[in-house]
Amino acid sequence: MKFSEMKYVRPDLESAGKAAEKAAEKLRAAQSADEAADAYLEWDETSKEYATQMNICYIRHSINTEDEFYAAEEDFFDEHGPLFAEMSQKVAQALAENKFRPELEQRFGKVMFTNTDIFLRSFSPEIVPLMQQDNKLVTEYEKLIASAQIEFDGKVCTLSQLTPYKQSPDDKLRHEAWAAESAFYMSHKDDLDKIYDEMVALRHEMGVKMGFENYVKLGYLNMTRNCYDENDIKAFREDVVRYIVPIADRIFRDQAERIGVSYPLKYPDTSLFYRDGNAKPKGSAEDILEAGRRFYRSLSAETGEFFDFMLENELLDVYSRKGKMQGGYCTEIANYECPFIFANFNGTQGDIEVVTHEAGHAFAAYVNRKASPSDVMLPTIEACEIHSMSMEFFGWSAAEDFFGDDAEKFCRKHLADALKFIPYGTMVDHFQHSVYEHPEYTPEDRINEWKRLTAIYMPWIDLDGSAFYGEGRAWQRQSHIYERPFYYIDYCLAQTVALEFWVLMQTDRRNAFERYYKLVSLGGRDTFTGLVAAAGLESPFKGALRTVAETAEKWLADQN
Repeated sequence: MKFSEMKYVRPDLESAGKAAEKAAEKLRAAQSADEAADAYLEWDETSKEYATQMNICYIRHSINTEDEFYAAEEDFFDEHGPLFAEMSQKVAQALAENKFRPELEQRFGKVMFTNTDIFLRSFSPEIVPLMQQDNKLVTEYEKLIASAQIEFDGKVCTLSQLTPYKQSPDDKLRHEAWAAESAFYMSHKDDLDKIYDEMVALRHEMGVKMGFENYVKLGYLNMTRNCYDENDIKAFREDVVRYIVPIADRIFRDQAERIGVSYPLKYPDTSLFYRDGNAKPKGSAEDILEAGRRFYRSLSAETGEFFDFMLENELLDVYSRKGKMQGGYCTEIANYECPFIFANFNGTQGDIEVVTHEAGHAFAAYVNRKASPSDVMLPTIEACEIHSMSMEFFGWSAAEDFFGDDAEKFCRKHLADALKFIPYGTMVDHFQHSVYEHPEYTPEDRINEWKRLTAIYMPWIDLDGSAFYGEGRAWQRQSHIYERPFYYIDYCLAQTVALEFWVLMQTDRRNAFERYYKLVSLGGRDTFTGLVAAAGLESPFKGALRTVAETAEKWLADQN
């Protein structure tokens, strides 16, 4: 069914509550594992219906934040999402304590029950009012960012539409574009500080109410960390500083020399990789999607079928326009057994990375769309990011179709960006640890902490005191910090695994895809480290980071 034909109906929370009570009662009264399984699967249908309507609403609100109907419906989910979580908790409790749990674990998989236990540790009705307030603040932040209307070059641009100017080889134009973006953020700096102040206070209070010292442990539970903890992440961060920061620093030094600017670089100069301009996709947005169709058909029968399905059913919205939420994402519409891709094309290489990145997520959802119960459809977030970041590298085979004569420029920059991103992404995670471990921080304290971490993770940056970026406010444009606490190290872990797939592609592309497809096909039936092992790869926590980074750095050096 086409997305425009999908009907939105506000969920009936009273009926859902009754369904939760009924499912919990049946689970407790079950006389066999089959009865218990049937009771849970019945509840899963209710849960899928709620998720379906919630995601249809979110997509349509994202597409046009100025649509009053879906703005009001989004407010409804902000208010009632935590109440639905409370209903889900009742069922989860009955499932976790079920006397047939061993048989159910055998049937549905042990990981689903591990994740259920984590959910039960992360939620209490006591924090519902705080969750509701937090949801409203997230929506407030999203609307503020989506409201950007920046006058530039005789046009009125959204933040996404400003991006090509921010990468212009014309130094004056590029610096002016960065200044225009900074001016927008600076005009809202008090709002951005206020929103985050309130978020941190609310999240800290949630953590304390759940019995923790602060929000950190609750944040990890909310991200369903089921096979590693804060100590593993701390060790990973140390490896990033030890092995990746020096490599990224050499890449930036080469970049500075190549484009003729001084080192360390000012923020506007970090975005220009080549003196004559970065690689640009050829053709229109429609041309890019058709090139995407050819790429996915050439990759495998499964990917070809998937992308045809996406195009034929209006499951991609990629055009940037006024009132549209910034960024990109993929989500699932459960009852229609389909994913949806949201993006903002702007004529840069990022358009191609979206077609591959978000489509990597969507492909995994498509492959596992009939998984039952829905809990086993997809893994935890860092594993989901393997799907997307690895697909970006598979996209190299279509680089000429996407970029024409700029294909080599794209591949070189894409690999360099993968290495340069890991320190930044790790810094975002470190920053969040600092913030939630110190809930007493003032806005100025957070700015100073960002500056301190920049010196450690991004020594190539010249914090010159310019508005916004130079003041240490760059973190305020990173939506994940506001919207999904601790969802960023996931990208760094996944990037490490994606680089492992990239290494395999250099010698045996078919074997690399077969391993990738095996990982994808497992859906959420294993943990992050379990999925990596199933693909025959090395864990980011056990040395993979150094090995793949050194291989990638050598490849880049050979291109000079």
